[in-house]
Formats: sequence, C-alpha cells, structure tokens
Amino acid sequence: MASSSSLLSEDQLQCSICLDVFTDPVSTPCGHNFCMICLKEFWDRSSHCQCPMCKEEFPKRPDLRVNTFISEFAALFKKAVQVKSSSVADQVPTKTKKILCDSCTEEKLEALKSCLYCGVSFCNTHLMLHKTTPKLKEHKLMDPVENLEDYICQKHERPLELFCRDDQTCVCQFCIEGEHRTHSTVPIEEAIRDKTTELGMTQVEIQQMIQERVKKIEEIRHSVELNKKNTEKEKADIVEIFRALMRCIERSQTELLKVMEEKQKAAEMQAEEFIKELEQEITELKRRNTELEQLSYTEDHLHLLQIYPSLCSPPHTQDWTDVTINSYLSEETLRRALSQLQETLSEEMQKVERTKLQRFSQYAVDVTLNPDTAHPELILSDDKKQVRHKRDMEQNLHDSPKRFDASLYVLGNEGFSSGRFYYQVQVQGKTDWILGVARESSNRKGLIKPCPENGYWCVWKRSDDKYLAYDSPRVSLSLKRAPQKVGVFVEYEEGLISFYDVDAKSHIYSFTDQNFTEKLFPLFSPCNDHGCRNVVPLVICTVHRQRKSTLETKSNS
Repeated sequence: MASSSSLLSEDQLQCSICLDVFTDPVSTPCGHNFCMICLKEFWDRSSHCQCPMCKEEFPKRPDLRVNTFISEFAALFKKAVQVKSSSVADQVPTKTKKILCDSCTEEKLEALKSCLYCGVSFCNTHLMLHKTTPKLKEHKLMDPVENLEDYICQKHERPLELFCRDDQTCVCQFCIEGEHRTHSTVPIEEAIRDKTTELGMTQVEIQQMIQERVKKIEEIRHSVELNKKNTEKEKADIVEIFRALMRCIERSQTELLKVMEEKQKAAEMQAEEFIKELEQEITELKRRNTELEQLSYTEDHLHLLQIYPSLCSPPHTQDWTDVTINSYLSEETLRRALSQLQETLSEEMQKVERTKLQRFSQYAVDVTLNPDTAHPELILSDDKKQVRHKRDMEQNLHDSPKRFDASLYVLGNEGFSSGRFYYQVQVQGKTDWILGVARESSNRKGLIKPCPENGYWCVWKRSDDKYLAYDSPRVSLSLKRAPQKVGVFVEYEEGLISFYDVDAKSHIYSFTDQNFTEKLFPLFSPCNDHGCRNVVPLVICTVHRQRKSTLETKSNS
C-alpha cells in the first residue's frame, strides 16, 4: 500500500467494489471504473443493470472492454509500490496473496523475487544462481508478483522497462528497435515520476473542484433559506392583499344589501298606506251600496227622484289600475355599486402593483448596451447607458453576425439564463420606442418581425400614441397615461416577461407560459428619429437594489 506521502494514492486507482487496485479495469457509460470481474459479478447478482457508484440504469448490458490507459497506470502503481516496499523495512505488507516459488518441486516455499527475464518466481534457495552466476546477475529482479506476464512484453518476451510517450504504453528494449524506433521513450521509473507529478496536479485540481462544489452547496443552501424567507414574506403579503380585497367586496356587499333592505322597508310602508286608502274607499263604497239598496225598496217616489242624481254620481275614489309595489334593485343602483366596487378593487390592485415593483428592485441588474450588436445608425453614449437614432449618420462599423443591419435595435451586454432579473428604462419625451428581451440565437439580419416565435418579446409605443405588444397575434394595449419610465421583469424558469409603468406603478403587459431554453438579452430600440421629432434617447436607469439571494439572478456574460 502506498505511503500517505505519495502523490499517487491507492484510492485513485481503487475499485469501489473490491476496494483493491484495479485488475482489468473497465469503464461504464456514465464514466465510472471497476474491475471487470467485480462489475460482471455485481450485475450477475442484480436484477437491474446499473452503475454501482451513481446508480444510473442502462437499457441493456454494456459491452465491457479493458481500459488500457487505466490498466497501465494500475500496473505502474503496483510496481512502484513493490519497489518502494522492498526499500522500506517497516513497510506494511501489501494485501496481495502469498507468491510461491516456481522451482520448488516438493513443498512450495514463498518466493523472494521474481525474474522478469526468466518469467518465474524464486525462493531464497533457488535465487542463489541469480546471485552467483555472472550472466544471471544481469537479469532484472523484482518483488514477487502473481501476474508476472503483465510485466513482460508479449511480443518479445522481454521485461517492460521503458514507456513510450507517443503511444502511452510500456515497451521493452526490442520494441524501441522496431515499431517504436522513432518514438520518445523513457525508463519506467522516469515515466512514473512524470505521471505521479501529473496525477498530483490532477489531484490538486480535483480537490479544488471539490472545494468549489462544497462552496456552491453552501451558496445553494443559503439561497434556499433566503428564498424561503422571501416566499414566507410574499405569502404574508398575498394573504393581506386578498384580505383587503375581501374586505372591499364584503363592504360593497353590506352597503348593497342595506340599500335593498331600505328599499324593501319603503315598499312595505307604501303598501301599508295604499291598503289603508283602499280600505277607506271600500268602507265608503259599502256605505253607498247600503244606501242604494235601502232606496230601492222606498215607496216615496218623489224623494227618490229628488236624491237620485246625488246617489248615482260615482263616489270620490282613486284609480288603482297602474299602482304597483316595487322593491327590486334598480339597474342603475346595481351598476353604480358595481362601478364603485371596481374602482375600489382597482385602487387595491394599484397597491399590489406598487408592492410588486418594490419587490422587483431586489432583482435589479446593471444593464449596459453592447456596441457590437447596435445598428450602424444608432448612437450609444460613452457609458453605454443611452441610445438614440441619428439619420444619415451611419458609422463605419465592422459587420458581424451579432449586429442588426436593417432594424434599429441594440442588445444589452448582459445575458441571463436563469433566475429573475429587472431593469428600468426612461422613455420620457419619445414619440416611438420598443423595449423587451431577445433570444441569443435570434436572427439579426434584415427586417426583423418581432414575435415570440422569432425569439423576441417586445412592447412598442407608436408615434400615434398607440401601444402594441408583439405577441402572437399582436395585442393592442389601453393605457390611461403615457409611461415616462418602463420596468421590465423576467422570471426565466416561469417563462414570464412583464412590463410596468414605473411612475404609475401599473401593469402594462405580460408574456406568460413561455419556454426559455437559452440566454436572454435586454432589447432596446429608440426607433426612427422622424426628422428630429424623436431624437430623445432611451436611458437605462439605475435601480436601487434590495438584498437578494445569491443564485436568483446569475448573469452569464
């Protein structure tokens, strides 16, 4: 076993199944390495064909072949360990099994050395010839090994004493006189030193990668904690918003029911008055009817003729034909109540938008313009924060696939492929402008038709004060006032792009349920200057950011 000070550790060349240095190492499709026999036995014992390390399942059993590069390193390692073991008296014995002498005929004694030239192992007694015979003294001896043939060239039956750097393989002296004649070869000991140094450097890189990933794990955990706190706060805000909306609805409902109750009471009072009047008229009519009935039996004909005109005239009564009792809520009253509710809800929504915009500030990013993408007639400020159009002032710029050559567009320098990001653009004083985001691979040559299918998500203010969202199909927008500053918010994983009037704190338009698979870049167009009527530049504003989680808005410039 290698000492703790060795840069080439056993762990680096160790099978995770048998926990020993690789023997006939093979690689799985997922990139992990095992001894061939260990992996075959593992798959024979399992009902699923999967990697013992990462548990990735394979639809069919892979065709295993020995990884010669790893196999040679394993062999070199074993040899280096054995050489070192022979020079250190108190070295811990390796876990290879006991090697017996090949020359013993009766009881096999333990071998002391193996001869690479003879291809056999000798005990101390049978090794004496190699110590005393001049010719045998030239043979190369090593600590006894079981697989001695691995250390001998199968073609020339000579010890593998050299390493070919061109073919990355071990060779013998005869090999370098033949097919490896023109190759760069060095003694195995020198190759071991070189490879040990390289492995040490690789180990340092791996350790650095481990540290980076441990740090990233901490960042992710920290981000999850911050997201959890933000989510709890957002949940509390949402609950309060809906409570406020419910209070508005309940208040409107209470007021409407009160109006209905008052209307019903008024109808009941009116009905009582009508009934009272009707009962009085009935009493009067009954009295008249009684008088008429009595006169119908009188024998005083002269008296009947005298009072007949007064008796035949109709009594003073009201025409009740069109009199009705109505307690229904009038359409105007209901419309007015619903209109009031709508206005109240609109006020609450404005509060929600204000809260939302305040929260967006934690995802604010510093956006600058990329001059390599700008149309030649667009003029950028020195700080790359402003852009305007100047007709007949095309600049002598080199053309590239990144540059817009027909549409007056320019992209931001910063691209985003995850998380959320937010930025604001001043549009005050402009008659035309286009704002949005564009996919990295979107076409930039010729006249651009901006739409999600082409990788563009934009809002356009036209010179006739009309607003359009370049959705599929286009959507006309109705805004109460012209925005002076527009906020753009993108939530990559949710497929959301939203536009806001920053000063009015109101929503303009949102593209939802989009599928983003590549980097997105902020898009700007000051539009045509229209003969100096639209020369005011678009200005990227500074947003004072609140604290946000580490991974929320990762920029990949």
